[in-house]
Amino acid sequence: MTSQELDARFAAAKAIAQEAGAMALDYFNRRETLTIETKHDLQDVVSIADRNTEKLIRRRVEAAFPQDGCLGEEFGHVAGTSGYTWIVDPIDGTAPFVNGMPNWCVSVAVAHAGKPVIGIIAAPCHGELYAAAAGRGAELDGKALKLDSSRTVQNGLTGIGANSHVTPDSVGKMVSELLRMEGNFIRNGSGALMLAYVAAGRLVGYYEPYMHAWDCFAGFCLVQEAGGWYHDFPIEGARLTEGAPVVAAAPGARHALERLAGLA
Repeated sequence: MTSQELDARFAAAKAIAQEAGAMALDYFNRRETLTIETKHDLQDVVSIADRNTEKLIRRRVEAAFPQDGCLGEEFGHVAGTSGYTWIVDPIDGTAPFVNGMPNWCVSVAVAHAGKPVIGIIAAPCHGELYAAAAGRGAELDGKALKLDSSRTVQNGLTGIGANSHVTPDSVGKMVSELLRMEGNFIRNGSGALMLAYVAAGRLVGYYEPYMHAWDCFAGFCLVQEAGGWYHDFPIEGARLTEGAPVVAAAPGARHALERLAGLA
């Protein structure tokens, strides 16, 4: 991986995420016209907004970097030959999206050698763009992000996530354990956006027992470049399209998040 290769993709990823965010926002503003479909269960929804936004991202990537691979939530994986793979979720938080809530985002990541090296999260309803690249730091709307080590589970908020892959009892246990730590929690319906909030210092950590790479890779890059930590999420071979636990934290909350996730 060269600096020139990374910089070219970083600039493109920011532009692509902003364009995709504008398209998704247009759909959001006329969401009453969308036909909502379900996928795995009644809480797992999708619409033409998700599909067309991902198609736009894929077209832009293919035009600019035809040798790169691409993995997206709606259209799966296309292998590349360059060593770079774009990992995208066109609308993370589709349930809030279709219900008229602003807690959704466009997530665009680039991975190299199995690790996230670029992470862009556009939150159009909030007019925010989170951006990070390996060795180049993280920023929110151009302002550098640097995590405060004095923030802990006890004096901050922790994001949690759950879905049909997680049993109700395990969710209850997760909440109970966090409260026993004298912490508090929030869930806004978008894991990618809550990872961006960890990078911005709005949350001290995030834990979800089962997520896919397209939900978390952009957020991982943001958290790492802001000075935080995330638990390794393997994507080599068949693992690329499989789910795994997602844990990320500010420095002062890492040990507590590791305990919460059963890693310590």
